[in-house]
Amino acid sequence: MATRRYEQRARAEDAEKTRRRIVDAALERLRDAPSEPVSMERIATMAGVARSTVYAIFGSRAGLFDAVGVELRERGGYERLVEASHQSDAREALRGGIRAASEMLAASRDSYRTLHSMAKLDPEAVGGAVHRWEEERASAMTRIARQLDEQGILRSGVGADEANDVLWVLSSFESFDLLYSGRGLPLDAVVERLADTAERALMTP
Repeated sequence: MATRRYEQRARAEDAEKTRRRIVDAALERLRDAPSEPVSMERIATMAGVARSTVYAIFGSRAGLFDAVGVELRERGGYERLVEASHQSDAREALRGGIRAASEMLAASRDSYRTLHSMAKLDPEAVGGAVHRWEEERASAMTRIARQLDEQGILRSGVGADEANDVLWVLSSFESFDLLYSGRGLPLDAVVERLADTAERALMTP
């Protein structure tokens, strides 16, 4: 019985190692050739497995890119983002969320840029993963906008809906990357620009 449990555990560990090799290969491909289509055959070769193994583990291209997205966010500190954006003080939630999100994006900027670009060309596979990220971001911005409104922090004449729209723009990958890559600002400066812009546009002094 003990031998059987050991064999089952060993198989599970081998399967997880194979899964991780495939995800790592996909991430490597995104980093090294961001302008080229991501071929399942190429990823399988890089991971040292058959193409059928990739499909057996992930089910589809969409399944693989979902896993890639999860890995990117975990490596970048997604838990810190969730914790920072759920603070009880709305100002701190906003600033903390912008900082944690910017740190996460900066950690894998090229991969995020590639996935956002690929989502337009391959909406069925890559687009699904990106769409789910954006749904989560939309929910977080709606929550923070309501929090700002309920705590009486919004400027006179600014409601939760308008605040939500502004936060949606400022929290996007595009806004981050225009400053980080487009203007070449260091990460701390990007965070300050985005957070200060949000406060000036929406909040009482």
